[in-house]
Amino acid sequence: MPEGKQIINRKEDWGAMQITLPWVPIALTLLLVGCGGGGSGGGNSNTPPVTPTPEPTPPPVVTPSGFSISGTVSVSANLGADSDTNNPEAVALPNNSVATAQRISNPSTIGGYVNQPGEGEPGALLENGDSDDYFEIELLAGQTITLLVANFERADADLYLYNTSGQIVDFSIEVGQVESLTIPADGIYIANVFAFFGATNYALAVGSSTGITSAIPAVANSMSADKIIPWQAVVLSQAETPEPAITLTQDRLSARMGMRARAENPGARGHGVGQRQRTQLRRLHHAAVTAQQQMNRLGTAYSKKNQIADLQLRAGWETLLTIKSLKRDPKVIMAEPNYRVHTMATPNDQAYPSQWHYPLISLPAAWDLTTGQPEVIVAVIDTGILSAHPDLAGQLVDGYDFIADPGRARDGTGIDPNPEDAGDGGDLGNSSFHGTHVSGTIAATSNNGIGVAGVAWNARIMPLRVLGVDGGASYDVDQAIRYAAGLANDSGTVPDQRADIINMSLGGAGFSRSTQALINEVTQAGVIIVAAAGNEATNTPGYPASYDGVISVSAVDSQRRAAPYSNFGNRIDIAAPGGNNGIDINGDGYPDGVLSTGGSLAASGTVNFVYSFSNGTSMASPHVAGVMALMKSVNPDLTALDIDALLQSGDLSDDLGAPGRDNIFGHGLINAQRAVVAALSAAGNPPAQNPRLGASSTLLNFGSAGESLSLLLQNSGRGDLGPVAVTTSEDWVQLRAENINNNGVGTYLVSVDRADLASGIYNAKISATSRVNTVEVDILVSVVDETTGGDVGLIYLLLINNETQEAVAQFGASATSGLYPYRFNNIPPGSYEFFAGTDADNDLLICDAGEACGAYLTTDQPVLIELESNLEGIAFPIEYRVAIPNISSLSKSPKESAQPGISRAP
Repeated sequence: MPEGKQIINRKEDWGAMQITLPWVPIALTLLLVGCGGGGSGGGNSNTPPVTPTPEPTPPPVVTPSGFSISGTVSVSANLGADSDTNNPEAVALPNNSVATAQRISNPSTIGGYVNQPGEGEPGALLENGDSDDYFEIELLAGQTITLLVANFERADADLYLYNTSGQIVDFSIEVGQVESLTIPADGIYIANVFAFFGATNYALAVGSSTGITSAIPAVANSMSADKIIPWQAVVLSQAETPEPAITLTQDRLSARMGMRARAENPGARGHGVGQRQRTQLRRLHHAAVTAQQQMNRLGTAYSKKNQIADLQLRAGWETLLTIKSLKRDPKVIMAEPNYRVHTMATPNDQAYPSQWHYPLISLPAAWDLTTGQPEVIVAVIDTGILSAHPDLAGQLVDGYDFIADPGRARDGTGIDPNPEDAGDGGDLGNSSFHGTHVSGTIAATSNNGIGVAGVAWNARIMPLRVLGVDGGASYDVDQAIRYAAGLANDSGTVPDQRADIINMSLGGAGFSRSTQALINEVTQAGVIIVAAAGNEATNTPGYPASYDGVISVSAVDSQRRAAPYSNFGNRIDIAAPGGNNGIDINGDGYPDGVLSTGGSLAASGTVNFVYSFSNGTSMASPHVAGVMALMKSVNPDLTALDIDALLQSGDLSDDLGAPGRDNIFGHGLINAQRAVVAALSAAGNPPAQNPRLGASSTLLNFGSAGESLSLLLQNSGRGDLGPVAVTTSEDWVQLRAENINNNGVGTYLVSVDRADLASGIYNAKISATSRVNTVEVDILVSVVDETTGGDVGLIYLLLINNETQEAVAQFGASATSGLYPYRFNNIPPGSYEFFAGTDADNDLLICDAGEACGAYLTTDQPVLIELESNLEGIAFPIEYRVAIPNISSLSKSPKESAQPGISRAP
């Protein structure tokens, strides 16, 4: 929730406070004594005068110079760090060879840094370089290793896979942002991140294959050796006339065969092996020599040739390396392999397997009934929209920008008809593109072969921009609500069709009678309003979520547990997936945040379109808004009052927590299938029975420390499943029924017993079979000699003064058992934002791309701390913020690097 700043007041117990009266100046005290001691007639004129005893001089008033703040920053056990980075303040343990490979867990996400000598920022590695990082991992067949290159615009890093004998068994040497490999067989491997040129941060994700790398099929692993024809290339240089690129072939390096044109009808072009082809042959051959010379200069890179025993694999490597070097030639417009082609079916929404949050709310079963209708419009009142994002193209109706303050709007104007998100990042960090993430959850395009799916992918989004730099104004929000509902507003116009649903993943304002009156008017007109409950982990009512008539949404994680940041209390109506970036229960190597459409702002102001993991009630709210869109698609006559009645009756949710409504989950976790069935039934069209067994997760990752996790088996349709038989493939996996019906449907507690397991990684399966279908859930368990907790390396904690937006204090901390303890002393009273992050590249900025980052309470919603007394126990998590690029952003020309993070002291 990037709402206007939240203020947390932490005061001492009033009952225990000492009150000190102000000292009165001595001159005034004496005057009062002289006027009062008996008056003019009360004394004996013969009595000798009494010399008053002088008052003791009081000690000077000592005003505290500041207060202390202490607590911990937590890190998940699945997060790790490269043991040698460019930061000279961090303890370095070299991992520069197979023999010194750093042991990491599976699954895990590792943040690191590699560079060639003389490249990058001044620091520990500038002079000698650190071209190679090696990591030892025990892996299972079919798992993936994905390298995300943070500074791909100005550097190039590759990914190699070694066996324990030191031989390269696979590689991915693309030139873009992503490298990815799939593990061929169970075993222990060495993953090698290599800096081909330049210097870059990176994130290395190790986990189960979820299809997320396939969301960018034009890039991920596209240059693997098995996908190309060795010693063939397609080259186009500036010296050539604008014609279709010529395919150059060399069947065998030793044959010295001339290149020949490859086209559908070569003879029709009027030439065969002519001067042009010979010239390009020399260029390719020259490029090969240049590449070899370059590799000799780089040393470790060219030595990899001798580490590839398989001759076919080596030929592919040499071909790809030649092409890769050729691409760096400024005279070359294009150079690419000659790919092997074959027939294949392209699956839709290939990152969908990482959207764990959809099966959790029985969304696939709801899609059997409806995927939404274009006539249903959801207004997203937020930061605006990246309308050109490929997963949002065609999903939008006209919106409006209601940010009245041009400075906050960042687009140089007040309100205007263009809701395009110009970015909400101020002096600190990158822009959130929050509205784009929210919109993608509601209605991202599906069946387009890329990216993610939306809850109601055939519905439409009305983007209304109210949040800019440092949040927004409640008046602007009210104007957006009026516009969405087709009421008179400051724009002087109304939409052609009003919105059916309004989503507000924002908050921070106090109660307003005028806003409540507006919401009453809007909901009575039939518009459904959904809002995020807030991320302050408090039961204090937040607005607009707590207004009467608004569906207030709290957040759960992938285990259906209350998210640690989520607000609670008697205003909560329903819960939905908000995620937790500090865990990885589904074992894909990525954080269990909500995956949706997003953006990344370059320093030049250009936006790259990405898919990002975020967590917060901001992410929970659009799940509910999307389900409302599905309901309106099958029953357009549903009103806000109808929805409220269905909510109260429990027809839209699965009960969680205490029976009935409670203050954590409201009426329970939203269930998309039940909600759509309720909408159809209310219209007099109940669907046919279609029983189908479903599970809340397809993989449970216990890591190295987890002992028990919850699994829900449920009927994702309607009708009789028959008895459900549940079995496990290994005796070290135990199931205990916690809350099931007579047929075996319900919640099970899954636990693992490591007592008889040697060190290593293990997998197992849970199989559940009904009379209709069988579902399988994978189990992933690590056994290690000692569990030490997560560690992202040396972190810096910065207190940012809210008025000056400058850091007033910095604290460096190292991890102990997954916790970073800290303590600030003598901090002046005031309002502060609190950030933590790593600085692997030593550019004196934390939270850069590829670095770990955290904020109090969440990075999605940094909450202000009002420092008026000593504070203890201030805790929040730190994580790697992963953004997955999409095809269009990677196919564009290189851009400047991402907007820098937060400055730290040297």
